[in-house]
Amino acid sequence: MSNFDPNMSFFLLPISFLYHFILSIRHKLYDWHLLRSKRHPQPVICIGNLSLGGTGKTPHIESLIRLLSDTYTVCVISRGYGRKTKGFQLAISNCTAETIGDEPLQLFNKFKDVQIAVDESRNRAIELMNSQDIPPQVYLLDDAFQHRKIEAGLNILLTAYGHLYSQDYLIPAGTLRDVRSAAKRAQIVVVTKVPSQVSIDEAELRKQLRLQENQLLLLSSLEYEPLKPMNKAAHNCEEDLRDGASALCFTGIADPDPLFAHLREIGFDTHECRFADHHRFNGNDIQQLLQRFQALPNQDKIMVTTEKDYARLINSPYLCQFDAVPIFVAPVQVRFQEEEKFNNEILSYVRKNSLHS
Repeated sequence: MSNFDPNMSFFLLPISFLYHFILSIRHKLYDWHLLRSKRHPQPVICIGNLSLGGTGKTPHIESLIRLLSDTYTVCVISRGYGRKTKGFQLAISNCTAETIGDEPLQLFNKFKDVQIAVDESRNRAIELMNSQDIPPQVYLLDDAFQHRKIEAGLNILLTAYGHLYSQDYLIPAGTLRDVRSAAKRAQIVVVTKVPSQVSIDEAELRKQLRLQENQLLLLSSLEYEPLKPMNKAAHNCEEDLRDGASALCFTGIADPDPLFAHLREIGFDTHECRFADHHRFNGNDIQQLLQRFQALPNQDKIMVTTEKDYARLINSPYLCQFDAVPIFVAPVQVRFQEEEKFNNEILSYVRKNSLHS
């Protein structure tokens, strides 16, 4: 499936071509070492994409945390998109989405033994973390594939099934924020959100993505866990939910379609409320959601949102307005079709490049 709509994007192509020229020159300057990339002593793994979003970076970062954190001290470095602060911030007990961003807050709330730091400059963040008496042993870079000022030892590039970067165009004609040829820097390319019932011809897929022989291609799918109750009303109704119950699902993420489809698959009469990615819910949003919820004719009804969206609501003054409404989140993990191969690639890289190995 292509992200290019000739009816809407044709006149935007000249701008995309100009952007392509600028980005290509920038990459050449790094390739020729006229612009410098900094390499750090610890293993640094970058998880990113070429598009504006919707490839599932956060659950893939979570899978890396689960794989590595029992053996190594792990630090996640993020830009902290959407936060209201500037510079370096280390996640601490009183942090909010406003201070570190919604995705870092989600990770901090789930993984208490992992350090989460945000900074516009990933290099500065790592230098500050390395100045600690006991610095982290492994760094995970969230959404940093296009930031070449830092040189990751292992680059993992994500591209969503049905929205492959090879079939997309640079903004504004498409959704790519970097040139397709940048994919050659990735050691691992993961096609994400692959439907479980779909059979993939990997040779054809490699051809479509124009992968080099030394690039590892892997496939992953989203696997939703049971809905998690987030307030007293949800706990009270959790065991009484029946097939056909109504679910008002509100999201502020790039691609909510897999979640909507999942809720329908498990038997909910699903009603969708889509907001822009990283949307900050205000009082009017909450009132509209409550009105839509009350208007649902089914007496057996709940609200559902994502972990990332709920992270933006935790410290919101409007959250209390949901007290009488059963509100659930839908936790999600990724499952690799060749999980052992993925794990071995990651662990092998970390072992070979660890300071204490």
